[in-house]
Amino acid sequence: MDSGPVRVLVTGGSGMLGKAIEHVVMNEGLKREGEEWIFLSSKDADLRDLGQTKAVFKKHHPTHVIHLAAKVGGLYEHMRDNLLFLSDNLRINDNVLQTAHDTGVTKVVSCLSSCIFPDKITYPIDETMIHNGLPHDSNFGYSHAKRLIDIQNRGYFEQYGHRYTSVIPTNVFGPHDNFNIDKAHVMSALIGKTYKAKMEGTPVTVCGTGAARRLFTLSWDVGRLIVWVLREYDEIQPIILSVGEEDEISIKDAVEMIAEALDFKGEIKYDTSLSDGQLRKTTSIAKLRRYRPDFTFTPVKEGIKMTCDWFVANYNSARI
Repeated sequence: MDSGPVRVLVTGGSGMLGKAIEHVVMNEGLKREGEEWIFLSSKDADLRDLGQTKAVFKKHHPTHVIHLAAKVGGLYEHMRDNLLFLSDNLRINDNVLQTAHDTGVTKVVSCLSSCIFPDKITYPIDETMIHNGLPHDSNFGYSHAKRLIDIQNRGYFEQYGHRYTSVIPTNVFGPHDNFNIDKAHVMSALIGKTYKAKMEGTPVTVCGTGAARRLFTLSWDVGRLIVWVLREYDEIQPIILSVGEEDEISIKDAVEMIAEALDFKGEIKYDTSLSDGQLRKTTSIAKLRRYRPDFTFTPVKEGIKMTCDWFVANYNSARI
């Protein structure tokens, strides 16, 4: 990235991870002299449309791309609309990678998801196991669309020598997330739900038993690592960006941390008639540790407190 002008285009730049990258680049000194960073939102272009994708690349002439844009949702939204999540994300990913190829982009870093891993698998999961079985039925559409980015990256490398790669964050949460109870990922949905219950003086009802376990990773930490991947990581194969196995907690643990952070004193109920989703998604970060043994993740309790404080302070403008 040191040879000539660098223009980094971040798709999905108005979302949680996009905002996290913007924060670490602009506010933590990660932006280098001569770099230009462009953060796209869905208002700038509908990346499901090839013409709009080409137009936005022509406008900004990126040399590098961080591809975060996706149609995303919570567990139950995925279960209702698997086909739509498949088709929309296939179009977005193909348009971005094809246009990057057509316009001579040097490197693309795409964002996958821990849900791409097989449902029936041994733990911990590592990067070599992505295609070893079917993903969980609850979000098979989104999962398969994300998996195919890895296949596309291999194809672009084998046919054209392009250095396109991908990262696999696990259960990312943080400021600027979608806190909508019905559409958000589990951590942010629980924050939104608990705050609403506190304001209304009602109990919090958690979907499932609370037994499912997750590796929750703060968005700012993932943002810092994605910038490192863009600059230093030279493999085509994906790399998992996550807290370690020792930091895995249950949904019940997360709920209790959220209640403490929001000073919620009401009743917490668990609706055991609803699905827990995948019970485990434990991933290995051995590969990341080989590259970055020095990287320190934010403790999950600290990250939850920071996110809750941001949500309360920005309630009127947050996505709820």
